[in-house]
Amino acid sequence: MSYVQNVLNGLIAKNQGQSEFIQAATEVLTTIEPCVAANPAYEKAALLERLVEPERQIMFRVPWIDDKGNVQVNRGFRVQFNSAIGPYKGGLRFHPSVNLSIIKFLGFEQIFKNSLTTLPIGGGKGGADFDPKGKSDNEVMRFCQSFMTELYRHIGADTDVPAGDIGVGGREVAYMYGQYKRITGLYEGVLTGKGLTFGGSLVRTEATGYGLVYLVEEMLKAAGDSFEGKTVVISGAGNVAVYAAYKATQLGAKVVSFSDSTGYIYDKDGVDIPYVEDLKFNKRGRLSEYKNHKPSAEYHDGKGVWNIPCDIALPCATQNELNEADAKTLVANGCKAVGEGANMPSTLEAIDVFLKNGVLFAPAKAANAGGVATSALEMSQNSARLSWTFDEVDAKLHGIMVSIYNNMASAAKEYGVEGNFVAGANIAGFLKVAEAMMAQGIV
Repeated sequence: MSYVQNVLNGLIAKNQGQSEFIQAATEVLTTIEPCVAANPAYEKAALLERLVEPERQIMFRVPWIDDKGNVQVNRGFRVQFNSAIGPYKGGLRFHPSVNLSIIKFLGFEQIFKNSLTTLPIGGGKGGADFDPKGKSDNEVMRFCQSFMTELYRHIGADTDVPAGDIGVGGREVAYMYGQYKRITGLYEGVLTGKGLTFGGSLVRTEATGYGLVYLVEEMLKAAGDSFEGKTVVISGAGNVAVYAAYKATQLGAKVVSFSDSTGYIYDKDGVDIPYVEDLKFNKRGRLSEYKNHKPSAEYHDGKGVWNIPCDIALPCATQNELNEADAKTLVANGCKAVGEGANMPSTLEAIDVFLKNGVLFAPAKAANAGGVATSALEMSQNSARLSWTFDEVDAKLHGIMVSIYNNMASAAKEYGVEGNFVAGANIAGFLKVAEAMMAQGIV
């Protein structure tokens, strides 16, 4: 039995019930096997065993008082996975589905995503099973303050720098930053995604969506193609989906869909992106209201967005939203390229369908790295007490995404899996972390 399989078997045995984490680890370990086999020193140093075990896992209770005066209790998490190449960096997710398995999967993915950016940041992730939907601003503030009252002792500008994720936007980051500053007396770049008036960076809101399209654009360009004239199906209706839609449209594509937790819209003439942005970000409404705005559009309850014929699919909602049957439908309908805007939105079976059918597939750890890349640029601005222009940050982001594509494409070619960007991204991200871990000894 190979070293990789031994480690994977041990991981499964020690993490029973953590299906999301096991899925993420399986995808990475099986694809990096060629470069692990070529470096026997990794096994002697138990490098993989150390890689799949978080350096630190923190779980804590978060008590808070709702507007009716009732005490509520949620569970908080921070998993500091790997600091070989820099301080832990990764978002905070507030959603009822959050559990240790999901946070570990996100933190594990973050190791390689951050490595791919070429910036000096390690991997971590956190969050809580709190749902900000339907809560008042005061309830969200009280929760965030209670959450940070525990988390503050585990983070710092040179230790661990959280950011936002699902359920954590500018409002939540601001409340947490205010509490961190209040407790510690420190005004430092400990959280990213902050408001522009107190250390935030231009482009941060747009970064993951823009970065996704920049990387897919580069992937298409290498194949002699582009976004021009293409029909694009997008899932989700948050920052990633909306700003990916804007950028794809700027490049000549027609975006025909968005989705949320209740259903999806299909507008064959092209979605009115500003209307969706206002509906979701300002009015906090549901996509079902879109048909009132454009009666010619279709609204469907539930899942099914991947039934829409398209040239390019950009899953930007949540993990495992695109399964094997969805992938087969996309292939049958002529989809030529898929870029993952969310974290692990495609199941392993779906990815296999795409790769076997020659679909250009950009995996999440490469394709959605724009957010964390721009977070790292925010950290740089905070440390230097600088504020770059929108165009400066956007240019740096574009350059980072092009580099990520080139690195994963080169790694795939070097290890005999040319065109398999899942393997290429994993190998490129892994090798940098592995080299740092080997150099630093058994720690």
